[in-house]
Amino acid sequence: MPRMSAEELEQFLYSHFPDTAHRAVKVERVESMFAQVRLHYDERHLRPGGTISGPALMMLADTAMYMALLGMIGPVALAVTTNLNINFLRKPAQADVIGECKLLKLGKRLAVGEVTMYSEGDAEPVAHATVTYSIPAVRE
Repeated sequence: MPRMSAEELEQFLYSHFPDTAHRAVKVERVESMFAQVRLHYDERHLRPGGTISGPALMMLADTAMYMALLGMIGPVALAVTTNLNINFLRKPAQADVIGECKLLKLGKRLAVGEVTMYSEGDAEPVAHATVTYSIPAVRE
């Protein structure tokens, strides 16, 4: 069972990361070992050619993984990305992008997940990422 709700995760994200102040992402759903996060369409995320940029998709993948992880372990601000590998599969539409993260491994010190990203309303993925997070040791 998740330790934090979608609303609690979103509030945590906005309070700890000032760059998210423009609220580009929305935590839509959190379940056991899973989170769904939406990147709201914004022209600031476009690259030349009118497509959602790679950095915006990487931010979505990283955020989805962070939310899935914190959903399971609670508000651990110092959990950090140690690896992110992304494959861009096809051109995203000029629309919201939904990232669905499934945790593949949740250990005491490391978590591994995969994030599949879709343009809203499209069943074919636009990108796929694998992400590894380091979880800080519990200090007693």
